[in-house]
Amino acid sequence: MARLQDRSIIVTGAAQGIGAAYAKALAAEGARVCLCDLTEPRGVADEIRAAGGQAISTVTDVTSPADVAAMVRATCDAFGTVHGLVNNAAMFGSLKLQPFMDIESAEWDAVMAVNTRGPFECVKAVVPVMRKQKYGKIVNIASGTLFKGTTHLLHYVASKGAVVAMTRVMARELGDDNILVNCIAPGLTVSPAVRHNYTAQEIAANKATRVLKREEEPEDLTGTLIFFLSAESDFITGQTLVVDGGSFMH
Repeated sequence: MARLQDRSIIVTGAAQGIGAAYAKALAAEGARVCLCDLTEPRGVADEIRAAGGQAISTVTDVTSPADVAAMVRATCDAFGTVHGLVNNAAMFGSLKLQPFMDIESAEWDAVMAVNTRGPFECVKAVVPVMRKQKYGKIVNIASGTLFKGTTHLLHYVASKGAVVAMTRVMARELGDDNILVNCIAPGLTVSPAVRHNYTAQEIAANKATRVLKREEEPEDLTGTLIFFLSAESDFITGQTLVVDGGSFMH
């Protein structure tokens, strides 16, 4: 049997790039997936269904409680419940690298709204469903940048530091309900948005910091994600696993 057979899982930010790779990998392991994004992720859902999987798609602003509530209702209507949530939606690929003194307050607020309040809203929306069944898996996506103090992205790095802190608090508050909360911290992952916004030299410099000296692809993250969403990790919570080819070790 597939490791996620008949588990109903929401993936935010799933219209393209890493989120789309997550959704396809989960579906290939038997999950029934709800894909959400600001851009309609119907194309990815169609690919999953064409491959024999089960998927629905929704247009969702993760900073909107109303949108997020509608997304959860749509998932429950389609699949009966929610077993897992992947908080992948984030502002990153479009951000300009710049000293923090040059970051405008409006951009800071936008990054914080999507990258920290977005996961907060999504978790609040799925917890009542998970509490009823006394089981749930939440996987937050942080970043290896927070462990390194990566420069020129202060708002992004700060938001991902908050995601790790949120993971720990949520894990403690939800443990009595058998809802497990863990976090993945990827390295620089070469999605289409990263290739568009980063130079070859910048990507090569990042690669040079790794033990495994190659580019990180979205598929390098899917095994860890599947593990955290499966029964194999049913006694692990509050943890952050860095998946970056050995650039940072802790």
